[in-house]
Amino acid sequence: MEPKSDSLELLMEALIKMVGKANQKVDGLERRVIQLETYIKEEKERGAIPIYPQEPASSTPHIS
Repeated sequence: MEPKSDSLELLMEALIKMVGKANQKVDGLERRVIQLETYIKEEKERGAIPIYPQEPASSTPHIS
């Protein structure tokens, strides 16, 4: 192979590994979010967490 081809192949391998690691992190975060949502739902059903009406988020004033 040519040095340029070798270099591109190594770059592609590195990028694939990085994407794989990023996907693993996202999967882990998704699992944790699901666990948290389940916990909150169960606590609401038990009455341990008061349910407040949601208010629209207030807009932040712009500083000039």
